[in-house]
Amino acid sequence: TYERYEKKLDDLANVIRSLPGKELPALIGLAEVENQGVLEDLIKARRIRREKYQIVHEDGKDPRGIECALIYQPELFNYQSHEYVPVEDLEDPDYIHRGILHVKGIGPDGSNLHVFMNHWKSRSGGVKETERKRMYAAITLRKQLDMLLARESDFKVIIMGDFNDEPTNNTLTKGLSASNKRKNIGMGEYYNLFYDLHNVANQGTYNYQGTWNMLDQVIVSYNLLNQEKGLSTGYEGGQIHQEEDMMFQSEKYGILLPSATYGGPQYYGGPSDHLPIYVEFTW
Repeated sequence: TYERYEKKLDDLANVIRSLPGKELPALIGLAEVENQGVLEDLIKARRIRREKYQIVHEDGKDPRGIECALIYQPELFNYQSHEYVPVEDLEDPDYIHRGILHVKGIGPDGSNLHVFMNHWKSRSGGVKETERKRMYAAITLRKQLDMLLARESDFKVIIMGDFNDEPTNNTLTKGLSASNKRKNIGMGEYYNLFYDLHNVANQGTYNYQGTWNMLDQVIVSYNLLNQEKGLSTGYEGGQIHQEEDMMFQSEKYGILLPSATYGGPQYYGGPSDHLPIYVEFTW
């Protein structure tokens, strides 16, 4: 209904506004976006419209209309170009994968910055049974990164999204080659800012039957880590954001869980069943 739609927009704007930091985020990656009109309405929401966000979005082939998008502050990210990267599934070419949104721009430090927004195949049907389809997404993304290495010498990469796998799963560690390696990390290697939050601190962004899963992550190139100048974040830069009005008390599990908008056909009216994540960069 119109009222539910307006509430959803307001809830999302409130979550964005509540993120830590003096300013609103420079880049915001979004998943399960139905269409361009939804994004246009979101950036006009009262709590965030003063930043005059711009939109990057492409319609994909998924008939449900749940695609990735990026909104950005033009004063902090100078958009150059973008492409919709289809995921190739060699074993099931008729299967409709969600594509990967690749956005190229100039960062606030003047560097070439490539942003990859992802939403990989869900675990519905079983984690192991669906892993192969997520692996094809990982391999597709890795090919894009390797092509960047072949044609550009000075660029930085931010990879983010809902991967529907955790940082220690094969799709991310082997398919994408993203890890928590800190010592001697170099060109062509990618650091998962949420690896240790999952593997050591046992935190997560999505709760399934009382267990926290770290499905949402941000992964960066080596030259965005602990830099003396230019765009940089620390090894512990990945953070999960949680506010009281984003949660509800589960009677079944006895813990606070993310408050979903819907559970199947049942309307709950919360902002999301996933917690938002963020990374702070300096320059």
